[in-house]
Amino acid sequence: MPAPEKLICVVGPTACGKTTLGVQIAKRYNGEVVSIDSMQIYRGMTIGTAAPTEAETEGVPHHMVGVAGPEENWSAARFVQAADACIQDILGRGRRPVLVGGTGLYLDAVLAGRAFAPGEAGGAVRRELEDRLEREGAAPLLAELERVDPESAARLHSGDHKRILRALEVYRETGKPLSQHHREDRQRPGKYGSVCIGLAFRDREDMKRLIDRRVDGMMAAGLLEEVRALAEAGVPRRSTAMQAIGYKELLGVLDGTATAEEAAAMVKLRSRQYAKRQLTWLRRNADIHWIYWEKERDFAYALQIATEILTAQGIQ
Repeated sequence: MPAPEKLICVVGPTACGKTTLGVQIAKRYNGEVVSIDSMQIYRGMTIGTAAPTEAETEGVPHHMVGVAGPEENWSAARFVQAADACIQDILGRGRRPVLVGGTGLYLDAVLAGRAFAPGEAGGAVRRELEDRLEREGAAPLLAELERVDPESAARLHSGDHKRILRALEVYRETGKPLSQHHREDRQRPGKYGSVCIGLAFRDREDMKRLIDRRVDGMMAAGLLEEVRALAEAGVPRRSTAMQAIGYKELLGVLDGTATAEEAAAMVKLRSRQYAKRQLTWLRRNADIHWIYWEKERDFAYALQIATEILTAQGIQ
């Protein structure tokens, strides 16, 4: 089989069935799955991130799942580099990459072959900026950003600490405003062609109910014990992994500041909010071919529609 010209992508909000459809498509098209999920990369977080189990993969190779220790803080740049290496390896073996996930920023960056500006959380410049934020608050940092990168500053508010620090970090390390990095990056041609299949519920209430059921299932499967094991292993609470939805909330149970029921309710709320943000991001892409679920998910129907879409796009 010659190297495919286009990558297949399966995208959508949390709990919409991306894993199942991605596996079915990979089996039909001689593919291997590359997970595009910013949290499934961390080991020891199978329950809370809904990482695919061995049974769910049905023998289809999955990449970018459990590749990092939970104490690590992976940047988007590092993720893109690792995911691209997986894609190149799959293509080199004459198989088809099937990108599956709901982290829209990472998906866009992988397809574009985006080169992120230097700097990452945990570096010396970031630590210095974080210390200053703690001492002085955000206002002086935002004022500095207005001087060196007014375009980025205009898009941010004083409560958006993470992006303020990132923009200042990039300027200090490169001497170039982050906004200029973004402009230059957008002018580069995309690295990969793709056909994207999107999954979503026609009625948002059905999506919300499924998310709530999924959280209940995670709690029953031992999510609290999973969080406890990470904490007892010494994973820093400020690490990226521990800030994931489900983990941050359940740390409160371990601290005695919330009951398991209260934490589960908050996980449901934040998961629903996250799903809404995912849809907002993905719907900016007019090229996604959407398949809408009714009350329940019908994967035989979805695979049929996806196959018709892929055939029409020249993927055999």
